[in-house]
Amino acid sequence: MDDVTDPIWRSGPVRAALDSGDPGAVVRSVREAHHLTLAELGARCGYSSSTVSRLETGRQPLRDVKVLRSLADALGIPAHLLGLADTSVRIVPIRSPAARVGSIPRPDEETDPMRRRTLLAGLGGLAGSTLLGVPAAAVADPLAALEATLLAPPAEIPASATAAGLDREVAAARAVFQHGRYAEVAAALPRLLPIAIAAHTHHPGGRHAANLAELYTLSTELLVKVGHDHLAWTTADRALQAAYASGDILAAAIARRAWGRVLRRAGRAETANRLVIDTAADLQHDLGRGPEFLSVYGSLLSTAAYTAATSGDRDAAHTIIGEAADAARRVGADANHRATAFGPTGVDLYRVSIARALGDPGIAIAIAARINPAAIPTVERRGQYWTDVARAYHQWGKPERCYRALLAAEQATPDEVRHRGHIQQVTGTLLSHPSTAGLPGLRAFACRVGIAA
Repeated sequence: MDDVTDPIWRSGPVRAALDSGDPGAVVRSVREAHHLTLAELGARCGYSSSTVSRLETGRQPLRDVKVLRSLADALGIPAHLLGLADTSVRIVPIRSPAARVGSIPRPDEETDPMRRRTLLAGLGGLAGSTLLGVPAAAVADPLAALEATLLAPPAEIPASATAAGLDREVAAARAVFQHGRYAEVAAALPRLLPIAIAAHTHHPGGRHAANLAELYTLSTELLVKVGHDHLAWTTADRALQAAYASGDILAAAIARRAWGRVLRRAGRAETANRLVIDTAADLQHDLGRGPEFLSVYGSLLSTAAYTAATSGDRDAAHTIIGEAADAARRVGADANHRATAFGPTGVDLYRVSIARALGDPGIAIAIAARINPAAIPTVERRGQYWTDVARAYHQWGKPERCYRALLAAEQATPDEVRHRGHIQQVTGTLLSHPSTAGLPGLRAFACRVGIAA
């Protein structure tokens, strides 16, 4: 079917599309010339009909070689007509430009200087315990120690750099984070990062690079939690570099997702979504390789849907989260492949966030009501569930229910309420509200989240 003498190449719509130089228009015109529906073309390529629609209309840029080749093969389009002549398939995406340490993104609603104090208070409460190998009492300010490690790495390479237990320690740090114990992770990272850097220095690439990428990604997620966006900007870029060095396509996708979240918080939602959606498209041919690929793919789509919602793009948010739900159904039960906590419940959690971001608190609460909190795979996500419920009730003008949800979030993981700027803002509003200012325990709760009541 790739014979350029075929009559379809002389048809008006196809020739107009070829003259336009728009690959999406070429795909659409050839598909229609062959009387194929979006769903039929999608079935040939392994894409959903909505993905094909986005590619054809330019809402999802059609520039990835792998995607172009799959469409060309499915439709019999000669490769050179889509600019594919002498172009090899890209296995790992080209890295984004390096971030500059001096570039400080615009803070969003969660930025609050009080969070350093609340993090220190949380760490102080852990004195005497062991934090992933670091005694709590020995760490005066974990954020300062992490910042020093990131901006001025130790000159000497640790002797334990190539220890066989590094995989285990990195996995343990991720597990502690997902258990909602952020202060412990903040205390451990200044020790783990130099070890991982040294291991990658001695034995570049492979598993050592993947471990370093995971630690930088974990650092990014932690710094986002505590509002240190300027450092998150740096760690997200370093996570990408290490992930690409590892040769692990999923590590690269996870790092790009974290980078997309940082870009969104920097006020660059359009760039963030282009990055995340392109990354998801890169994975589409590999979804049959197992639940890890489906889980990372679905997590990327969930992030893209929420980003669209924060920009007020209701249609895109609902369309993309629908595709994430399709991936969740293919995964089956809720799981935690590649630390994504992705599955049907995970998608519903994003639906709550999306409804709230779109200004639909009643819908957010209705969705939340069908979620069993005990079924949420990680403590961190359980805490986020309750904080989202609290914010939706606050948005809806139901302060007493908002307060009860905040207490549930604190019970799930105290660090989730202690470190989040939006929780401090909501709590401050409750303190000043005539119907809730006298609620039992509210002032004590305010003190615990860092508000002087």
